[in-house]
Amino acid sequence: MSAESSPNRAVETVLPEDLELTPQPQPVEVPPPEILPAEAAEDRSALAFLRVFRHRNYRLFFTGQLISLMGTWITNVTQGYLVYSLTHSPLMLGVVSFAGQVPVFFFSAFGGMIADRFDRRRMLLLTQSLACAESAALAILTLTHLIQVWMVVCLALFQGFVNAFDVPIRQAMTFQMVGREDLRHAISLNSMMFNLARVIGPPMAGILIALVGIGICFSLDALSYLAVITCLTMMLFKPQPLRRHADPLRAIAQGFAYVWSTRELRLSMFLIAFCSAFGASYIPLLPAFARDVLHQGSEGLGFLYGAVGAGALMGAYALARVPDRHLLATPVVAAFSFGLFLIAFSQSHIYWLSFLLLMPSAFSLMLLGGSTNSIIQLLSRDEMRGRVVAIYAMSFLGMMPWGSLTLGWIAEHAGIGVSVAIGGSICLLAALVAGYDRRAGNWRLGKA
Repeated sequence: MSAESSPNRAVETVLPEDLELTPQPQPVEVPPPEILPAEAAEDRSALAFLRVFRHRNYRLFFTGQLISLMGTWITNVTQGYLVYSLTHSPLMLGVVSFAGQVPVFFFSAFGGMIADRFDRRRMLLLTQSLACAESAALAILTLTHLIQVWMVVCLALFQGFVNAFDVPIRQAMTFQMVGREDLRHAISLNSMMFNLARVIGPPMAGILIALVGIGICFSLDALSYLAVITCLTMMLFKPQPLRRHADPLRAIAQGFAYVWSTRELRLSMFLIAFCSAFGASYIPLLPAFARDVLHQGSEGLGFLYGAVGAGALMGAYALARVPDRHLLATPVVAAFSFGLFLIAFSQSHIYWLSFLLLMPSAFSLMLLGGSTNSIIQLLSRDEMRGRVVAIYAMSFLGMMPWGSLTLGWIAEHAGIGVSVAIGGSICLLAALVAGYDRRAGNWRLGKA
């Protein structure tokens, strides 16, 4: 992929001379998508996405990530349980979530710039090693009984900083592993992998907390990173051409200008940002909801997270079955559905009913995030993909902490149910605004 180098060009466009030498010149105006429905031989069979496993690098990636993500979800549940056990404060749950995700908002653009310039496999080896060190530190502090809430906040902040670089690099490397033909299937399978780990990890965490304690859970997460580090080491890629490095801030500005000038990218980022900030922020509040509203312990909390994972896993599979002609409509429908089920969940005080309502809520959020990811990767030019994915990460993951902090404060003063209901209402409003913006009928991939 290319990197811009001329400091005197306009930010709004990327001219060929801004990139390394290529056989074909790039047009000045924003080009049409690289993959159009008419050009892609769609295979809508139930198991079509499994053909992604023909790529050796992706098989290694999938194996390592699945193991590592199970450990990550064990830590997510354990960390929330630890913080609420120490403080009994929904606000502190929001603070820890804020600390763990806010670096993505501020630094993911730099991660995207790095993804477009440097060897992504080597960068991922670095970020995964740092994440392993963070989990190991959390385990040691807990096992030695030195852990305090401020330490959890600091380590969450460090992990968030690592994620700001890890997420855009990892997402952009998907294209490098599978190519254009299998890109949509790989994105769907990535989502399935993430949510399969979410199904298995949280219930396992609830059981492990009760059986062996919090410190062992953090230790297992640290060990799980060895799997992904080993698999990354075994990957083989063709040598990439050397990239001429432009001014980093200028490259980042070009990424934002490119997204703003491409209508569907701009609209997609708007919708995911609002639904992430005010809808997805219900997840950090689950420990408080389980304990104070549903009167459940660690096992009940683990199964609630498992319900979220099960619904999201079904949403990831549904994403693989969405035809290209319906892809642009999917985020709007999913956002509306997400808001409705979130409001219903906020009013439930019955454990089994809350468990069931979490599934369609997570299904809708997964479909929203996955379809948005597919749209931006299909519409983005190769040399801009890392930066566009970084802006997606900033909109999706980076907006969550602001919502977590806001909804945590509301939950502290008005109750958890009121807080979650407000978030669901904002998601409904964002979906209606996005649907109104497409009222002219521009619902097909490739239309401006």
